[in-house]
Amino acid sequence: MTWTKKLKTKICLVGEQRVGKTSLVRRCVLNEFDDRYITTLGVRTSKKELSLDFPGKGEMQVNLSIWDFMGQEGFRDLLKDAYFIGARGILAVADVTRRPTLEALGPWIETVRSIAGNIPLVLAMNKSDLGGAVYSDEEVARFAATYGAPFLRTSAKTGANVEAAFGRLATAVATEYAELP
Repeated sequence: MTWTKKLKTKICLVGEQRVGKTSLVRRCVLNEFDDRYITTLGVRTSKKELSLDFPGKGEMQVNLSIWDFMGQEGFRDLLKDAYFIGARGILAVADVTRRPTLEALGPWIETVRSIAGNIPLVLAMNKSDLGGAVYSDEEVARFAATYGAPFLRTSAKTGANVEAAFGRLATAVATEYAELP
């Protein structure tokens, strides 16, 4: 017997300024890309529904409430309690061409998890279309392993692995929080 379930959940996109968080959301939700930089002020929320197939079990409709946070440390520390409560997943984003953006993810992840608990996490190493990555897959894998997370190289510009990143996070959240037969 197969089933169809629905799950509504909140996920947080975190990372430093200019790593492409808003562009990833725009690509995922609207399938669009705009290379003009638009600063996120505060928090921007978007919705995306994904259909997940659990072979031999059924299908789940996951309604993601995507919270895209302004990438400044002061903002993270100031409003963390108000914005991270209720989060069930984290998409942590770094820019493959800027080493400090990967190193800065640790405090972002730890801040969200200090409020929301040890929730599922996926790392998106964005701007892979630019080439010239300043860290190797092995370095990223070691960093990701610290948090028990997978990582994907993404490109909001080309769309590479954007759906896969959100889908992987949605699957992890559904597996963690939905009652699966």
